Amino acid sequence: MTTPWRDTIRLGEIRRPTKDGAVERRLAPDEKTRVALARFLDLERLDALEAILRLTPWFDGARLDGRWAATITQLCGVSLDPLETTLSGHFVVHVVPAGSKLAPAEIEPEVVLDPEGEDPPDVLETDVIDLAGYVIEHLALDIDPFPRAGELAFRQARPVEGRQGSAMTGAKTGLNHRAGTVSSPRLTPCG
Repeated sequence: MTTPWRDTIRLGEIRRPTKDGAVERRLAPDEKTRVALARFLDLERLDALEAILRLTPWFDGARLDGRWAATITQLCGVSLDPLETTLSGHFVVHVVPAGSKLAPAEIEPEVVLDPEGEDPPDVLETDVIDLAGYVIEHLALDIDPFPRAGELAFRQARPVEGRQGSAMTGAKTGLNHRAGTVSSPRLTPCG
């Protein structure tokens, strides 16, 4: 999938010796690009996005150590009011060229994965690393898929007395077996 923002560097540029052995890049899309990114990420607005990436050689590839911050506006999933949120994050990604000995092997049908372990390195198709793509990926992972304003909450369904069945029997949510319809949970402001 092609993203509306690309900021790239060639793997060879990271391998060139620098004073401290690292290349630092500051990324910040312009307003037109932020509008396109908001549409791409299904946001109302993306008011700010900035990232600082520190790139260092890592075996035959590179290590990307990034910090990012963004201000986004989404529609509240309950009231449909605009909801502004400030997000920030940190990520470390390793990349290697195609054919590297460090490239992950083909996944076997049965694999034991350590959820706390490091991710395997990403294998580059060319010698170009899309730095903005990694920032967008980590921003997207932090966006709440169902945002809601802090004062809104779901009201607990109570069972109807005198009826047998689950706690949902007779509640205002779920299936109405007689009418063959489905209704949504009732939402009320907390208070």
